[in-house]
Amino acid sequence: MNGSAPCLQGVGAGPFRVYPSVMELHPELRAAIDRGVHGHLVTINGDGSPQVTVIWLGRDGDDLLVAHMGSGQKMRNVERDPRVAVSFELPGTSGPGLQNYAVLHGTARITDGGAPELLQALAPHFLGEGVKFPPMDNPPAGRVLHIAVERVGGNGPWVG
Repeated sequence: MNGSAPCLQGVGAGPFRVYPSVMELHPELRAAIDRGVHGHLVTINGDGSPQVTVIWLGRDGDDLLVAHMGSGQKMRNVERDPRVAVSFELPGTSGPGLQNYAVLHGTARITDGGAPELLQALAPHFLGEGVKFPPMDNPPAGRVLHIAVERVGGNGPWVG
């Protein structure tokens, strides 16, 4: 893997490639995701307030991927309202010395299954090589969020 997170492009017939992205990600954003980033997934609660979860972020081409083993609040929120945002920091500074970061706004869709496989593919970047994750035999199939990115903001060369 050469230290980069897997890009799952080409899994078209499998559980990952379902909806095409609306826009092409900047190469620096693709590279950061491929190296492994902790993202902040923002969904909308029923009362309109934000719900934020720290996530491992993967991608399939320009679509963002997020695995979930259960049916927590974030999944219920996306089932009700698919609008989401994901933010993460990147190395370096831009502009007047501000830390580089990206905020990706998009629409999420849920597919059943594939979560353990995605988590295992991402695990080496967060837990080390050779780690089994989820750490159990026969984990539940879980669900995968596929996020079609519609708009990118933040601080860095991907803005503007």
